[in-house]
Amino acid sequence: MFKKLALAASLLCAAFVSVPASAQDQLRFSAGPPGGNWFALGGALAETWTQAGIPASSSTGGGVSNVVNTDRGKTDLGFSVTALVGAATKGEDPFKKAYDNVSVLANVYRQYTYFVMRKDYADKNGIKSVADIVEKKLPIRLATLKPGTSSEFVIRAAFEKGLGVGWKDIQGWGGSVSFASYSDGSNQLADNHLDCFAFSVGRAASVVLKIESQINVVILPVDKKILDAMTDALGTVTFEIDPSIYKSVTEPVPTIGDYTSIVVRKDLDEDTVFNLTKALWENKDTLQKGVKAVEELNPQEAIPASAPAHPGAVKFWKSVQ
Repeated sequence: MFKKLALAASLLCAAFVSVPASAQDQLRFSAGPPGGNWFALGGALAETWTQAGIPASSSTGGGVSNVVNTDRGKTDLGFSVTALVGAATKGEDPFKKAYDNVSVLANVYRQYTYFVMRKDYADKNGIKSVADIVEKKLPIRLATLKPGTSSEFVIRAAFEKGLGVGWKDIQGWGGSVSFASYSDGSNQLADNHLDCFAFSVGRAASVVLKIESQINVVILPVDKKILDAMTDALGTVTFEIDPSIYKSVTEPVPTIGDYTSIVVRKDLDEDTVFNLTKALWENKDTLQKGVKAVEELNPQEAIPASAPAHPGAVKFWKSVQ
């Protein structure tokens, strides 16, 4: 098998990165749901690594499931958010046990949490921030991405840890909580089947721009008590949504911040991970043409502070700092 892999790699290009003998025929990368940055970037990364002599394939996935499947060896790498990787290694919610075979290859770009609400609904109910939804006990029609995604994890945690309510509480006062893809959630919001669609994605999000082209919305600021509770519980940070990007944002909007990260099997050998990281960095310019947020990748932020990093990745990032 390894002779076959070495021959295949040499045929690709003599100048490509060499593949250590312990590498597989093809690395498996779990990306994200269709319609988002993760899905698009996952395919581009698999192609980049393959062209660099490290054959890889990409499939759909989710922030939580990618961590679990990487730990179990069902996949080799995948997208998640750094807070989830940290929670997994400690066995904290939503994980039922500690996972010790997961690590981070890189914090790739910043992850912003969006609470996108129909403007007519916000104006009618006097909603100025996320906390107003709970304080007013509104019968809101809320949606996020499916359970198992990092978006559902972050949105649910914001309500539970920051405001002390869960999905059943919202349903109990007449609201509804549903789960949708980016495209379905966008369309349901535009068609007035939803009042608020909440999710996490990059800084310049095409899904937000699409929603704004269909309907007038507001992007709700996240209250300080939620931000502080999330930082204490999960190690998230506070980012601001920039008014220069979206027409519905006229001043900086504080929100829950994290990083889209590449999670990798901890037992994948150091040389392979070093070369994967090297190929990621050297092809940054090409990758960011497809997903603009990749321009944020940098050696200073690439090594996470709240989750374990793979030694091969640490070795590379320190070599270019």
